[in-house]
Amino acid sequence: MRVPHNTLVAVADGRKLLFLRNEGDATIPVLRTVKVEVKPNPKDSDQKTDLSGKAPGGGTVGGGGSANTMGEADYHQLEEDRFAAEAADLLKKRALEGDFDTLIVVAPPRTLGELRKHYHKEVSSRLAGELGKDLTNHPVDEIEKILAAAE
Repeated sequence: MRVPHNTLVAVADGRKLLFLRNEGDATIPVLRTVKVEVKPNPKDSDQKTDLSGKAPGGGTVGGGGSANTMGEADYHQLEEDRFAAEAADLLKKRALEGDFDTLIVVAPPRTLGELRKHYHKEVSSRLAGELGKDLTNHPVDEIEKILAAAE
């Protein structure tokens, strides 16, 4: 993937966001860390306080049979989705402030999908590429190589 000089590269997952800037050229990126945002997100079981609810009347017409449980919320996933929305908001603010002309977003496929739901038109108009990979815990030099090799 070509990463033009001065491109902002946002590398995100459900709890960590790295802002990197390409100080190299389009074919050989040299990424420098601009900002790191980390939000704690405990495992789902640590965030729950109750068991899932039960549907009224049991599982069959007339109230007989086994009880239906209502869908249980995955608080860990909800928090990751919330973080993706917050990351999209940060991208919007940076775009409106003129911080970048070109943007590349790298995130796991699920997080990337959640980010897309929240992209502002200014972010979308500056988006040069997306890569569906989880690279938040990779060293920057490895991220450079992966981006350079991506199509």
